[in-house]
Amino acid sequence: MSYTRRNFLKGALGASMVLPFGTAMPHLLTSSAMAAKKRDDRNTVLVVVQLSGGNDGLNTVVPYGDDEYARNRYSLRMPTKDLHKINSYIGFHPRMGAFMRLYKEGRLTIVRGVGSPYPDRSHENAMRVWHTADPDNLSRQRGWLGRAIDNEWAPTTTNAPAVFVGPISRPFALNAGNVIIPSVRSAGDLVASHAGGSAEFSGANADKSLLSFVRQCRASGYANSRRIEAAAKRAANTAKYPSFGLANHLRTVAQLIRADIGIRIFFVELGGGGIGGFDNHANQLGNHCAMLHQLSESTAAFVDDLNGDKLLDRVLLMTFSEFGRTVKENGRRGTNHGNAAPIFLAGGKLKGGLVGTHPSLTDLDNGALKHDIDFRRVYATVLDQWLGFESRLTLDKQYKPLNILNT
Repeated sequence: MSYTRRNFLKGALGASMVLPFGTAMPHLLTSSAMAAKKRDDRNTVLVVVQLSGGNDGLNTVVPYGDDEYARNRYSLRMPTKDLHKINSYIGFHPRMGAFMRLYKEGRLTIVRGVGSPYPDRSHENAMRVWHTADPDNLSRQRGWLGRAIDNEWAPTTTNAPAVFVGPISRPFALNAGNVIIPSVRSAGDLVASHAGGSAEFSGANADKSLLSFVRQCRASGYANSRRIEAAAKRAANTAKYPSFGLANHLRTVAQLIRADIGIRIFFVELGGGGIGGFDNHANQLGNHCAMLHQLSESTAAFVDDLNGDKLLDRVLLMTFSEFGRTVKENGRRGTNHGNAAPIFLAGGKLKGGLVGTHPSLTDLDNGALKHDIDFRRVYATVLDQWLGFESRLTLDKQYKPLNILNT
């Protein structure tokens, strides 16, 4: 060939060609990535919400019926009368009334005692465990969602299969090999300029299939932009969200779901990344209340928004945090790094209710709750049963899925 990859990209960009975020160009990838795949036709959407810092599960889903809770949480325990009681043993934190409503409506599932069989109480390592889904090999260069996307990628794909919405660095879970997953702060970041122009390449041997593919991407990008703008106008008249950062990110996700431009995986974050706002070693009470209120109200607004447009049956939202907290508070009115904690799922196709048993408050791992459900079982469930991906290819083995979905 008489031109290089750099020549091609320079020509395309110089002529204002619009390539949708996430596009992988043919002939520029390895032959193994070009293998034809059997495609899944479903249009379900997964929204992953990262709670950075290690959420205190015991003060989120509170085991008020266990005397050990009160004995270990002398300053942090939630007053029983203020809880949103799920049953005679557990209740939601007082600031999570919106979650209680979703739970009663059958649109929220609580998976209890989720953790890793190889717990690590370092923020960086623990988050890496969840992002790679491979506790034995934290040096992997692709995240679990990135691997799933790579496994499902096809050469004809012109739209981004996933996106991170938020102001922090893109989470490692989205690291892929075949495609670039974009990070945006609003849906407007995915709206292309409508400047004209066409790419021309010098040399008699210019590959016309590349040019044709870029033109296809350009047309797709403009079409997607129009869909995003139309979705924004519809949402402006109907959607009601609280004035929280997470709520704004979920509003953007809802707008992109309405636009229906091929994105099937969304990732958002609460806590600010890094150590994160859920890492409450001291004076936990007020800060944790605020974080849980933001999570509850934002998620409920998102669910209500999608339900109003009859889109909720397509969407599954899943939370996770790198670890829970210790059962006993630490003397500074805070808690230390732990292990197991609950995961929440919200959507229109859930069976609802409780999954798993509540971890023992006396049979502990160095002061922390022991896990009952391997977090990779949750991943396998959303990959196999929700997205229609083959989880074994992503997780390197088959994990037993959870019975949580009406699909």
